[in-house]
Parts: sequence; C-alpha cells; structure tokens
Amino acid sequence: MGRVSEPTRHPRPARRGRAARFAAGFAVLLGLVAYVTVHYVTGSKGAPRCTIGSGTNRYEFTPEQASNAATIAAVGTNRGLPERAVTIALATALQESGLRNIQHGDRDSLGLFQQRPSMGWGTPEQILDPVYASGKFYEGLEKVPGYSRLPLTVAAQKVQRSGYPQAYAKHEPDATLLSASLTGRAPAALACTADVAEGRPGDPARVRAELIRVFGEDTAPAVITAGPAAAGANAAALPPVELSVPVRSTTAPRERRGWELAQWAVARADDLRITEVSYGDRAWIADDASGDWTPAGSKSTDGSTLRIRLAR
Repeated sequence: MGRVSEPTRHPRPARRGRAARFAAGFAVLLGLVAYVTVHYVTGSKGAPRCTIGSGTNRYEFTPEQASNAATIAAVGTNRGLPERAVTIALATALQESGLRNIQHGDRDSLGLFQQRPSMGWGTPEQILDPVYASGKFYEGLEKVPGYSRLPLTVAAQKVQRSGYPQAYAKHEPDATLLSASLTGRAPAALACTADVAEGRPGDPARVRAELIRVFGEDTAPAVITAGPAAAGANAAALPPVELSVPVRSTTAPRERRGWELAQWAVARADDLRITEVSYGDRAWIADDASGDWTPAGSKSTDGSTLRIRLAR
C-alpha cells in the first residue's frame, strides 16, 4: 500500500485567528473598564432603583415596585392595622404580581393582588387602582379571625384562595423588610435613586391629593415656596416648590408616623417628581447616587413637619 499523506497543516493562519480574537476581546475589556470608570467618576446612578437591608438580608426593587409597596403599606396603616397585616399584604402582592400593577393574569385576574372582577372584587378599573385593591385585600384580611397570629401562608390564603398557597412563604423575609421601613418602624431604611433632573415639573396639587388619599386630611401639606405653576412665572427664575406636611400622632407615635410619611415620599419620588425629602435630622436627595439618607444639617425639621421639595 502506498503511504497515506497527512493533512497539510497551516499553523500561521490559525495563530493569526487566535491573535485577532484575543485583540478583539482585549479591546472589549478595555472598553468595559473605561465605561465603568467614567460612570464611577461621574457618579452616574444608572437606572433608578430602591434597596432595603444589607448583605444577604437585602431586597432591591424598581421605583414602580417601591411606589406600589408604599401604597399598600399606607392603606394598611391608615386603616389602623398592625405591621403584621402590612407584611401579609406585601408578601401576597410580591407573589401575585411582583408588586407590579399588571393588567393581565389567570383568567380575568388583574392588578397587584390578581383580584378577579368575576369573583366580586370590583370592576377592572377599580382593581387596577392600587389604593382600592389594597383596601379590598385588607377588608378580606380583617375578616380572618386571629390573622396576625396565623402563619403568613394561612392568613394570605384565606383571603386569596390561591392554587399555590405555600408560594407566599418565600416572600415573607422581603415583605418583613419592606413593612418595617414603610410603616416607619425602621427610620431611614429605604434607599432610592430617582431620575428627576429633567422632564416635567412636580405637581404640588397631585402630591397633596395623593397624601390625602392614602393618609387622610391630617396630612394636607402647605406650600412654602411658589413654583413654576404660578401664572406667568418664569420657571427658571423661581425657587423649587416646597411642601410642608404636618406630622401628627395616630395609632403610632409621631416620629414613626413621620418616617412612614418620609419613606412613602421617597418611594413615590420617581412618579411624583420629588427631588428632596427632609425629616428630623435626616434628608434624602434624588441627585445623590447612593440613594441613602444623610445628615440634614440646616434642613432639619423639628419632627412635627415633613419637607418635600419638587422638581421644577
């Protein structure tokens, strides 16, 4: 038999191919490093976000989710319900909708709690109103004897009648963090960033209406400084709109009520165009890339009022 020739090898092109791929990969890496460096140096916040807790006991969520969570908590406390009720409601909404006011679901289920118009929860328009939907959930929960002493899954299931009742349990740690902050028990625990530097100005009338709707007439704010809504005003020449919200004791001590209002305002900042919130000796500023509360200095309040500043 004749000798079988070995396949011809071309080492140089293969090496050139590897070298090209290496160079391309290195260029991408350099670009990524440059991007991260520039954003770090310039303090870019990226997409708005909110966080509660730290380390492994930490929950991160979007402004939309924070706004809905704050509404759920406010409706509960305004009904005079305990923090445990708020935790149950938040865990339920985390499971049912991920704290998003979704317009679809199993069969005709809608909204934060996936409530069904055909089952008597209300009209689609009502169910898609977070305040209404939260109120209906608490209305059902209040009918459950001893709900605050029941396991969360049991209490939630008696309201929801879900096909997967055990699924609520996995959300209890996050719901507990959220409720502690949003009911004011954990002051300055909610850290959020908000993109309000450009775009439409804040509307003090809307902020006022939202405060009254979820917390009651006692929280009707006063406008401290005039803003661009003034007739014929030059927006660039006017100071930002600043609201003074009275803080009064309810079923909770005044300081806890104040922090509930303050962290509600931060959670709603992206939607309501809030640039700064001050309460006690702490302040939250939308431009701060960390999203944290900081010492307020001269901006501090005496605890009887909450200051909210709006974008102009």
